[in-house]
Amino acid sequence: MTATTEQPTVREAGPVDFETFGTIYEPRGEARRAPLGTGAEVYPFRGRIDPDGEFPPEPGRYHLYVSAACPFAHRTLIVRALKGLEEAIGVSVVDPIRDGRGWAFRADPDPSSPSGVHQTLDRANGFAFLSQAYEASVPGAYTGRVSVPVLWDTRTGQVVSNHFPEITLDLGSQFNRWARDPQLDLYPVPLRDEIDALNDVIGPHLNQGVYHAGFATTQDDYEAGYREVFETLDLLEDLLGDGREFLVGGRLTEADVRLWPTLVRFDPVYLSHFKLNRNRLVDFEKLWAYARRLHAIPAFRTTTDSDQIRRHYYGTQRHINPTGIVPPDPRIDWSL
Repeated sequence: MTATTEQPTVREAGPVDFETFGTIYEPRGEARRAPLGTGAEVYPFRGRIDPDGEFPPEPGRYHLYVSAACPFAHRTLIVRALKGLEEAIGVSVVDPIRDGRGWAFRADPDPSSPSGVHQTLDRANGFAFLSQAYEASVPGAYTGRVSVPVLWDTRTGQVVSNHFPEITLDLGSQFNRWARDPQLDLYPVPLRDEIDALNDVIGPHLNQGVYHAGFATTQDDYEAGYREVFETLDLLEDLLGDGREFLVGGRLTEADVRLWPTLVRFDPVYLSHFKLNRNRLVDFEKLWAYARRLHAIPAFRTTTDSDQIRRHYYGTQRHINPTGIVPPDPRIDWSL
């Protein structure tokens, strides 16, 4: 594939229209239904940034497509900011609200807002919908799931990866030559086994566990999800009880990057929207202190956009919140 060298014609998706196109979970009309899928179906693009591979690291070559609302995409923004790669890797941010057509690019409705991350039009290709990036990357019609984050190669005009764990690892290690903080290693070799073991708990039981409860359609499934979420939070509270500042090795690592997006969404969204109401985050003494320490780090704080987070969950997930009413941000004191 060869990308065009011309400046893209920037297009904007039409307004969100649930009546015509339905929701992403129940699309209608011309909106296509894509399976949620698992494994290879969810992550059909698994390219890696490798000096000796198809996608070598180069400044300005790669572009991130993200949603500031999505916790899995949020991680890539954190790593990009921690490493200081803003000049080396561009980013476009989709509208947090999506109808049956999926993730779309629309101009920021309030560009003067002090929120952390503003939604944008597509700065790399001028696409109106993220699905166009997927369709441009495969021969024939793409019928799979369209997810964020996406790492896009502007030189060859294709998706490199939509596999969020590998994207964050590559951002954290392969662009040091152009990073403001090249010494920061979020995945140090001596700590990898410990980081992986903790991520194997946090990932399925907390990052994804909140969805097991929130998206449940039976009482038994909801209660199972509810239990796994609070059992994991209790485990983390105990882990931090020894006075450690971060999760692994006394230093900031991938484990902290993966945990933060779930923690920062807990009280504003998961507590009520997903019915995870046994405790608020602020009720966990050690975990709450830890979350405030992360919030004090600019890369965590400035990449967190509470407005887009709430608009996405309450405004998009109409099978849970049919009215689409979005509550205001709860009053949370993040100061140390």
